[in-house]
Formats: sequence, C-alpha cells, structure tokens
Amino acid sequence: MADSEAAARPYAKAVFELAREGNSLNAWSALLADAAVAAVNPGLLAVLDVPGAEYDAAARAIADVCGTDADSASLVANGQALNFLRLVAENQRLDSLPAIAEAFEQLRADVENTLDVTLRAATQVDEAQQARMAAALKTRFGRDVRLHFVLDESLIGGARLQADDHVIDGSVTTRLAKLASALVH
Repeated sequence: MADSEAAARPYAKAVFELAREGNSLNAWSALLADAAVAAVNPGLLAVLDVPGAEYDAAARAIADVCGTDADSASLVANGQALNFLRLVAENQRLDSLPAIAEAFEQLRADVENTLDVTLRAATQVDEAQQARMAAALKTRFGRDVRLHFVLDESLIGGARLQADDHVIDGSVTTRLAKLASALVH
C-alpha cells in the first residue's frame, strides 16, 4: 500500500495542477473517483489482464466508464482524461488509481482549507446533531468541515468520527473490545 501511495503522489500532483489551471477541480474529483472504482472492478480487471491487452484500450475502457458525470464527461470529450489514463496505464499504475484519487482529494482539501470527516453511528443522526458536530470540529481543526454520515449497525451503539488520521471512537464495540482485553490481561 505504501508503494502505491508513493507512486500515486506525482500523478496526483500533476493532475491537480492541471485541474487548478483549468478551473476543473470538481470534474477531476468526479473522474478520479469513478476511475478509482473502475480500477478495482473485477470485471474490468479481467478484461485488462488479458495478455497483450493494449494500454490505450485499458485507458479507453476506464475513460468510457468515467464519462457519466457531466463535469467528467467534458474531460473525456476534450481528451484530457484519456491522456491521463493512458499515461497511468503505460506506466502500469492502474492499480494506483484509488491512491491517486485519494492524494488528489487531499491536495484539494489543503488548498480549499476543508476537512472531510466521516461520522459512523449505530443509529441515525439527525441534521441538527450533524451540524453541531461539524461546527465543533471546525473550531477544533480550524477548517471547513464536510461531514459524511454512514449508518453502521455493527458499532452496536455510539459513534466513531474519523478526520484524516484523527479518530474519536465512542462506539460500544470498541468499549467492549477494551473491556475484554482488560479482563484477559
């Protein structure tokens, strides 16, 4: 994974600069998110893994899948997406597309001074509670917060917040695991 992340950084930086120059951050975000999903799709990987598969064909296959969003469709239409995907395919880095997308989003968040936070909770959290959490996190981190809610019944109860490397875990599952560990030792 570390190798994939290291390989992803130069691609992410290059496409980020291209996106900033072209005022197309949203389009590239959408395209890279779709490409990341396509790159790990078993059906597409089976097609691309055929001996003798051409890089151009691989890039076109992923570009075709990615051109569904209105913004990313413009990147496919003007050839930028295909050129980028060809480069990635020629360097045999299609498996790095998820890491490239993640690195791109981190660069974007740094420039826009935003922070993506995932809130996982065992039960539904209403909009007012989410807004209060986002406001508290904005104060703590000094950045605008984009809160993403995920219902996760496996937590049994409580919630878990994750912002980059910071995790605040108040889930019942984690508390039970700590209790079990304390009882064993």
